[in-house]
Amino acid sequence: MLDIWTRLDALGPVQRPKRSRSAVLVPVYRDDNRTVRVILTRRPDHMRRHPGDVVFPGGRIEPGETPEDAAIREACEEVGIPEDAVEIVGGLTPVTTRDPRNLIVPVVARVDRPAELVPDRAEVDVILEPAVRDLLDDSNWRASRWFGRTMWFYEFREGVMWGATGFMMRELLGHVRGDANGEWRREP
Repeated sequence: MLDIWTRLDALGPVQRPKRSRSAVLVPVYRDDNRTVRVILTRRPDHMRRHPGDVVFPGGRIEPGETPEDAAIREACEEVGIPEDAVEIVGGLTPVTTRDPRNLIVPVVARVDRPAELVPDRAEVDVILEPAVRDLLDDSNWRASRWFGRTMWFYEFREGVMWGATGFMMRELLGHVRGDANGEWRREP
């Protein structure tokens, strides 16, 4: 298997559809034990949108920002990843949430994880850092049909990753596996 960084460096550029409204950072890093990890957050239960969901750090693209700018700004605000610790490697397919008007642009980055991640308690209940090898284990995923689409679910002790984030993660993992176009799918 090729090194994960070689596979991620082969990603296409970050897409910039005119109707994109949000961006997320897909932060990937190698820890001190050489384990490759991804940084996710669990949204607080009091949030108006997507309460309790496990998601990538991100939010609205402000006027004058690129998706990359927005994703980095939001990751800095939400979990304390310094701007200068982020190296953009490419993008994944933009996807919508339960609100089809909210097109989200995923920005994949190699990050130098700071010694401490600091959650913004207004937007982040818990920071999760799963190992990519665990996410690649298909037995940890559940799929079901939802409004005619396959929806992927991954349960953590702290919450469930699903919907747009599940779709983005599955595409990322497809690239890590070396599947054509980053696809990694099976029918439920």
